[in-house]
Amino acid sequence: MTSLHQKHCAPCEGGVTPLTQDEAKKLLASLDKWNLDSDGKSIGKYYTFRNYYHTMAFVNAVAFLSHREDHHPDLVVAYNSCRVTYTTHAIQGLSDNDFICAAKIDKLEHI
Repeated sequence: MTSLHQKHCAPCEGGVTPLTQDEAKKLLASLDKWNLDSDGKSIGKYYTFRNYYHTMAFVNAVAFLSHREDHHPDLVVAYNSCRVTYTTHAIQGLSDNDFICAAKIDKLEHI
């Protein structure tokens, strides 16, 4: 079985059923400290860094990864932190793409 971080996002223009909360929770178990929002339509994680430079390096790496996968998170950036939130806007809920990108971002921490 291929790990989430080894997969690539599939184009999603709608017409796909969002993941159920049970499906989302199952995928969430393979991620490191990501949270399912209360509405079950997004996942998020809060990252902290030593300083602004490291925060921005992370944000730029996330931007590159997001561009490559063509699946983009919402980012809230502060001096030494960044909140990353994923949802699939086209289906107003979660898709495999959200979990694939989250797994790839978790790998960035180990670089």
